[in-house]
Amino acid sequence: MTRGMVRTGAFVTAGIFLVVGCSGGGGSDNSNKIKGADAATHSASPSASSSSGVQRPKITLPSSVKNVFEGQHTGDPKKDAVLADNARMVNSQDDAIARGKTNTPALDFYSTGAALVSGQAFVKGWVADGDTWVGTTRYFDRRVSFRSDGAAVVIYCSDEGKAYVKDGKTGKVDRSPATSDAYVLYNTRLVKSDQGVWRTVDVASKRGASECQP
Repeated sequence: MTRGMVRTGAFVTAGIFLVVGCSGGGGSDNSNKIKGADAATHSASPSASSSSGVQRPKITLPSSVKNVFEGQHTGDPKKDAVLADNARMVNSQDDAIARGKTNTPALDFYSTGAALVSGQAFVKGWVADGDTWVGTTRYFDRRVSFRSDGAAVVIYCSDEGKAYVKDGKTGKVDRSPATSDAYVLYNTRLVKSDQGVWRTVDVASKRGASECQP
């Protein structure tokens, strides 16, 4: 079955964001997403200083888990920086799921305010059941805009059609055929910190979004 829980609740507080549609970016395979952490791991984010000199916490995902972020390089350095920290925010949550913790350094580093609260609740839902996920989640149609107050808005789609839930008790992976619920539309607001990190402060989401389906 698909992952089931999105990274926040219903598509709420959307009024604070710039709303644009996402076009479908490819068909859904007969597959789904998991909450999972297998033994072998790979680094999903640099742990040392970035080129800007920011000391970033290490993010590590299991080798069985992969997040693919399309459209990272727009040709605009400012937009690219926003998209990079958006991807790190997503990875920080999956890193926390893999670690079985809701208080990892990366969660707090890339999210704050309402986004941190909802992100911790999202992780807790997985950790409480001991479940994880395996497979690949694709993030596409990622669009950045900037508000007059300096905040950034990133609206994007995800396809969880190749991501599957792994039962924490039995270790079994549920590979039930994917449905339209595998597509999720996200609407996020980010604010640049004093360190130069684009932290997510608000997230709204809609599972089964027609805007994201082919």
